[in-house]
Amino acid sequence: MSSGLEVLEERGFIKQCTDIETLKKKLEKETVSFYLGIDPTAASLHAGHMVPLFAMAHLHQAGHKAIALVGGGTARIGDPSGKTETRKMLSIEQIQHNTECLKKQIGRFINFDAGNAILVDNAEWLADLNYIEFLRDIGRHFSVNRMLGFEAYKMRMESGLSFLEFNYQLLQSYDFLVLNQRYGCSLQIGGDDQWGNIVAGADLIRRVEGNEAYGLTVPLVTRADGKKMGKTEKGALFMDPSMVSPYEFFQYWRNVPDADVGKFLLIYTFLPADEAKELGSLKDSAINHAKEVLAFELTKIVHGEEEASKAKEASRAAFARGTSGSQDKSAIPSMDLPLSELENGIDAMSLFGKTDLCSSNSEARRLIKQGGASINDKKIDAFDTIIDAQWLKEGELMLRAGKKRYFRIIPK
Repeated sequence: MSSGLEVLEERGFIKQCTDIETLKKKLEKETVSFYLGIDPTAASLHAGHMVPLFAMAHLHQAGHKAIALVGGGTARIGDPSGKTETRKMLSIEQIQHNTECLKKQIGRFINFDAGNAILVDNAEWLADLNYIEFLRDIGRHFSVNRMLGFEAYKMRMESGLSFLEFNYQLLQSYDFLVLNQRYGCSLQIGGDDQWGNIVAGADLIRRVEGNEAYGLTVPLVTRADGKKMGKTEKGALFMDPSMVSPYEFFQYWRNVPDADVGKFLLIYTFLPADEAKELGSLKDSAINHAKEVLAFELTKIVHGEEEASKAKEASRAAFARGTSGSQDKSAIPSMDLPLSELENGIDAMSLFGKTDLCSSNSEARRLIKQGGASINDKKIDAFDTIIDAQWLKEGELMLRAGKKRYFRIIPK
C-alpha cells in the first residue's frame, strides 16, 4: 500500500509532522483512519480551506479512510488560532445552516459514497457534554503552562484571550479522542496554525487510551507577490457561487503571479506531478497556458466542468478585447441597465459604482482618477464623463477595472 506521504511531500503539502518516519511505515503497512476538522463559521469554505482538503483527498486516494469533521460544536466557541481577536459568536441556527452548506462543498473533494470516507459533526458529542465530568475526565490531562507555550495562545495573550477560547484546545483534542475510540482514527491533519491543537489531541489519546496518534500540518500558502492567499478585491475567495461567481473564481487563478503557477498546480489540482511541474516550468507568454489549466482544473473541482468551461470561454473573450462576438461572454459578471437611462446619459463614476468592480462611488472615483477604468477598451479620464448609447459596442458596455477585472452592462 502507498503511504500517501510521498505524494504529499512531492506536491509540497507537509509542513510539520509529529513522527514522519514512523507514520510513513504505518501508512505503508495498513489502512489508517485520519481526519480533518473544519468549523462552520461561515456559509462557505474559502481558498484557505482547500490546501488541507487536497491533502485529505490525496491520502484518501492512497487508500486510507478519510473522516471529514464539521465542527458544529466547536464553532459555538471559536478557535483562537491565527486570530488577533475573538470570533463573532454565531447562533445555533446559523451554525446549523453553515454546517449543511460546508458538507456539500467538502463533497467536491471527497466521495463519501465510495465506502472509505465518512462525514461527521462534533455537535453530536459536544453539544450535550456534562461540563463537570468533562473537566474531571479530560481537563485533568492538560497543563496550563504547556497550553500557554503554544504559539496560538502566546499570540493572543497580548490582545486578550477569553476563557471561552481557552477551552477550544480541550474540545478539539476531545474530538480526536472520540474519533480514535469510535473509528480507530490515529492521524489528524490540518493547517499549520492548528499544530498546537493537533499535538495536544495526540497526547490526550496516549494518556487516555494508550494508543499512538500522529499529527501532520500543511503549510499556510502565500503568494509570490506578497498578497495574502485567496484574497480578492471583494474579500475572501469563497467557494459558494453566490458569494464569488465561477467566473471570478476562475479569473483569480488565471491571474496568479507567474512564480506561483508551478507550486499552485501541484497543490490545487489533481494533475500528475510531472505534468504540473512541466506546465509550471513554461516561460514568458507560454505560462498563460499553464495559468488557464490551473484555473480550469480548480474551477472544475469546485463548480463543476460546465461552469469551468463557461468561465474559461468568458475569460478568453474578455482577454480577446475587440474581437468578434462569437465567443461566449455569458459567465462574465453582468447587470441589466434600462436603455432609457443609458440614452439619457450617466456619468462614468455612477456607472462603475453600480457594478461589482467598485463597492461605492468613492471607490469608482479613485479608480478613474488613478487611470484604471475603461469602457469597451476606451480609457476613462474623468469621473464625470457621460456614457450614453453611443458607447455601445455589439449591444453592450464592457467595463474594465485595472488590467484583468471585467463587468458587462447590458441595456434592456
